[in-house]
Amino acid sequence: MDILIVDDEASIRRATSLALDAAGHYVETAENGAVALRSLKESSFDLVLLDLYLGEESGLQILETIRREHPSVHVVIFTANATIPNAIEATRLGAVDFLEKPFSPDQLRQALKRITTLRTLERKVEELTTEVRTQTPPPQVMSKNPGLQRQIEVLFRAADTQASILILGESGTGKSMIARAIHDQSPFRDKPFVTVSCPSLSRELLESDLFGHVKGSFTGAMRDTWGKVKAAEGGTLFLDEIGELPLEIQPKLLRLLQEREYERLGETTPRKANVRVIAATNRDLKQWASEGRFREDLFYRLNVISATMPPLRERPEDLVACADNFLKFFADQFRRKVRRFSPAAYVALRNHPWPGNIRELRNAIERAVILAEGDEITPRDLPEAGGSTTLNGHDHGAEVGQRVSIEKLECEHIRRVMSITDSLQEAAEVLGIDAATLYRKRKRYQLDS
Repeated sequence: MDILIVDDEASIRRATSLALDAAGHYVETAENGAVALRSLKESSFDLVLLDLYLGEESGLQILETIRREHPSVHVVIFTANATIPNAIEATRLGAVDFLEKPFSPDQLRQALKRITTLRTLERKVEELTTEVRTQTPPPQVMSKNPGLQRQIEVLFRAADTQASILILGESGTGKSMIARAIHDQSPFRDKPFVTVSCPSLSRELLESDLFGHVKGSFTGAMRDTWGKVKAAEGGTLFLDEIGELPLEIQPKLLRLLQEREYERLGETTPRKANVRVIAATNRDLKQWASEGRFREDLFYRLNVISATMPPLRERPEDLVACADNFLKFFADQFRRKVRRFSPAAYVALRNHPWPGNIRELRNAIERAVILAEGDEITPRDLPEAGGSTTLNGHDHGAEVGQRVSIEKLECEHIRRVMSITDSLQEAAEVLGIDAATLYRKRKRYQLDS
């Protein structure tokens, strides 16, 4: 955690800082309320350890200000003058714990343990809130396809180990979905599941995002920051589109996998990591390794357990089940009375090659549910499906010259290009923009798989 200690006694600040730093936390200190509040405005903190009496200042007044201006920051009050009324008032104002000085290292560890548990619960609530807000259809992990069934069985058998897992397959085949399912099947299910999108940032920013950095390590690094390896501690680190990971960062990832160690950018102190790594890619990493485009030793270290997600066109037995699942979800979400596909609509779905895989199917059914006028989806309700291929023989996509905004044209064009390319990097090259820009636009237009 990033922790701010606020106490007017230098010895308390120093001793507490040493204990917290030894436990792996980032610590800053402040000797009075004004310095503390300025630090909170300049940097983000997870926790404030606040003395109840700061000379003539009241810690309770500072607590009240912190809770009002920085509601996401937890506050623990400590004092040499502990009384029940003080504890009650501190709790009423939003403190999450109350420690009496002098406190032992074990008492401090127990308080931090309670904070960690609270933060875990808050994160789960936030994840559930986000899931409800974004209204993502429930994932369908099981399959009627014999080949995919065997792949899923292999992955789930490895779920209760810390073995590295590599998931291969075209874009939109559900690699991130199966990665999350593996995490949920594992003993680490109550720990974080943290995603790193490898093509989303520049090399330097991606390295910082992954491993963290220390103040001054590069332009704009204003303070020490932990990366997603630390955020995933005890849980799963999912490296999406690992094939796009820059060669310069690959040795550091190899060290993380082999030695369970890493260093923050600009730091020489090795840090221990307890994470399980799952990686996914639509690239042929073995071929790339032979061509020098991906480290061969890293490929074999990632490839302890591997599985390939087949494209939707190769698993027609799952197509109807997926379509029905999306239909039910979106009909409930949009409060539409449509409940089934017409026989002709099923034929159209089966005849389409689905180059965008499950992502394309999801978008097609969502739009069809919105357009449907009766209680069933017919071929005329099915939307344009990307490229020159349509589901119903008519193009419902935004076109140049129509009465549509530039933004809608851009969204439609990006969607079509993504449906006919194998990766974000390839789509970015076709569009003439860098992968990070495409990543941001994909998020903006909600074109995620």
